[in-house]
Amino acid sequence: MKIIIVGAGKVGSRMAAELRREGHEIVVIDANAAVISNIRDALDVAVVLGNGMTIDVQNEAEVSESDVLIATTQNDETNLLCCVVAKKLGCKHTVARIRNPEYDQQTDFWQKNLGISLIINPEKTAAREISRMLQLPSFLRRESFSGGRISLVEFKLPEGSVFENKTLENIAGMIETKALICTVDRDGEVFIPTGRSVLKAGDKITATANSSELAKLIAAIGLAKKRIKDVMIIGGGRLAVYLADFLISAHIDVKVIEKNADRCLLLSDRLPKATIIQGDGTDQKLLIEEGIESADAVVTLTGIDEENLLVSMLANSLNVPKTVTKINHVEYSSVLASVGIDTIVSPKVLTSDVILRYVRAVSATGSGSMHLAERNGTLETLYRIVDGKAEALGFTVPADAKYAGKTLAELKFKPSVIVAGIIHHGNVIIPKGSDVMSPGDSVVIITSGKTLASLSEIFD
Repeated sequence: MKIIIVGAGKVGSRMAAELRREGHEIVVIDANAAVISNIRDALDVAVVLGNGMTIDVQNEAEVSESDVLIATTQNDETNLLCCVVAKKLGCKHTVARIRNPEYDQQTDFWQKNLGISLIINPEKTAAREISRMLQLPSFLRRESFSGGRISLVEFKLPEGSVFENKTLENIAGMIETKALICTVDRDGEVFIPTGRSVLKAGDKITATANSSELAKLIAAIGLAKKRIKDVMIIGGGRLAVYLADFLISAHIDVKVIEKNADRCLLLSDRLPKATIIQGDGTDQKLLIEEGIESADAVVTLTGIDEENLLVSMLANSLNVPKTVTKINHVEYSSVLASVGIDTIVSPKVLTSDVILRYVRAVSATGSGSMHLAERNGTLETLYRIVDGKAEALGFTVPADAKYAGKTLAELKFKPSVIVAGIIHHGNVIIPKGSDVMSPGDSVVIITSGKTLASLSEIFD
């Protein structure tokens, strides 16, 4: 597909790199000459210097012949107008990043009347993700495939678990629910285990399971099952407001600590059911006075990574059951895990991931200039897992697949690949060697190798 990206900041450049790697034709528009030069040299993509809202610049980028335009500048109004102009010029799909909460109630109107295909709010997206994490706090991470029917979860194997020092062959008979252990991260080394692999306490494990049976998996592993009833949020920005709304609607008590007095007044009006405390959220004495030691979860959402990390480390040292840390510099995520910071959230990464999944879905349905879905099972969904060292990918089995109908045991897969889930006629299958992939099935693939652009690439 031909994809236009307006705005080459962290989100735009990350998407350009990912989509370029997947074989799409990319054009990046930005008004900053230095930014344009850097992205052209780094990614080897076409670039246009100028204002992405103008017809002349969009014509230079050949927007009329494009499949998707993604507007991710720092200005909401610019992003909206870019999408409106692109749609009028003939672009098939448009995506806008919108951050202003005042626009929240207007997104349906814009999508229906202005033809914008997808509108994404980074802070609201991150808040929803954190809320999901807190619903099942035993897991470090949870992603879903096939409309939420298959879940991919990440957890740390606790000491004393019945799985400790057991092979996967032994574990298979110990789990009441069907689950498949896909990757193991041991001291920073990630591998796809075999039946003879032995699990150790402290291993960071990813597994797939039927979403409706995650509670059984938690019980089998021996993870703590305490329900979160009160959450302390450090920082009172937009993300905190969205998160507080989600948590309060789930009948969870919320306390927000914010340094700025004027902001506290606004928060008190906006969140009448939350407790708002004015103070320095990095002040250990204040945190202890406000009950951090008795909180079920602490979520650090200030604008400074270092502050968030320090407070999360303090919470961990005080044995707070769950901490969630917002960071901008996700390249340090593997280092953070070594100091006990396991659950991190980046609004920028979440935003780009949501947009990337949308673009892959457009590609997979054959919209635009690329019609690969029926030929080789185009990539539809992709998640980076295990601190980016592995990937979970979703595909649909094409009608003419030569491997369709053969058992998984008959097929020869690459060593870095595992089939982690199959949806067949709506039924969730956590696969074993005797299962098959049939045309039309949705499948989840885990790989510790390079990104797979098509389902046919999983075979050796």
